[in-house]
Amino acid sequence: MIVRFGYVAMSTEVKNASPSKTMTATVFGQIRDREAAVRKLERIGAENLHNTLRLLRHNRAYDIKMYRLSSKLIPLLGHEMLDGWDPIPALRDEFKEVGDYVKLHGMRTSFHPDHFTVLSTPRKDVLLKSYADLQRHCAMLEAMGLGEDAKCNIHVGGTYGDKPKARKRFEAHFANLDETVQRRLTLENDDKTFTARETLEICEQVGVPMVLDVHHHQVNHEEGDNIRDLWPHIHQTWKGQRAVSLPGEPVLPPKIHVSSPRNEKDIRSHADYVEVDPLLDFFRTIADFTPELDVMIEAKMKDGALFRLMKDLEGKEGVEVLSEASVKIKA
Repeated sequence: MIVRFGYVAMSTEVKNASPSKTMTATVFGQIRDREAAVRKLERIGAENLHNTLRLLRHNRAYDIKMYRLSSKLIPLLGHEMLDGWDPIPALRDEFKEVGDYVKLHGMRTSFHPDHFTVLSTPRKDVLLKSYADLQRHCAMLEAMGLGEDAKCNIHVGGTYGDKPKARKRFEAHFANLDETVQRRLTLENDDKTFTARETLEICEQVGVPMVLDVHHHQVNHEEGDNIRDLWPHIHQTWKGQRAVSLPGEPVLPPKIHVSSPRNEKDIRSHADYVEVDPLLDFFRTIADFTPELDVMIEAKMKDGALFRLMKDLEGKEGVEVLSEASVKIKA
């Protein structure tokens, strides 16, 4: 099994390269000239996209092929104070430059909209904001010129005291999404509500790929839910997915999220680094029927955690290091 590693948004190795610089709504409201305030937001957005490109160049230097884009590329995007504002035309060149680099070097990118994007909600106002947020994320990917292999990953959402009803709401609300948004979505199991098995069932129902979060499964699962039993079905949800941004449209491998508990008392929060042995045990469990796997590291130390994990994998039995960010695992 070939395993490629990536990390989330920020780098702990590259200095002064945040892709999430922002302006608060309070500061925005204090600027008397609204047009000047909007232009300032666009300049910050341009800087965030420039820093994203810097991080992608850093990734290329270390053969890191996976990267989660920051959802905060454009400050205050979607805020009620800026209703009707579309910054994409002003930043079209910057978006295109990022997308061109991603395609040129065969990288896999994604977004993970924030926790307030919830399709299981019973509240119409929250639902409409969730629809709008997903549309904005997809619009940014389209501005980058990236195909539908560049996904937006979300959780099913809250249960609001009745999980079956919440599931039905999710499925109904999903059906009302624009098809271009539906085709970019993946669903992830979470650490408190919808388990891996439940999320898998919903993915199969609505027809989207599932991103297995191994850490979330460890802290939230029903007795008897064995990952080896679930994995072939999770893998199947990726069938037919193509890397359409790349020449020849190769098959898009399944993607998972990994992290380790911060400590014994706080098992849900993410640690700075990833414990190698439990992760390697998981890899060996699925290696014999998984040709390729893309792994997003959600540890606090970001790319620093990736580099630490690669060092920890060196010399492990059945592990062959292929590059600075990929390995081959023998079952």
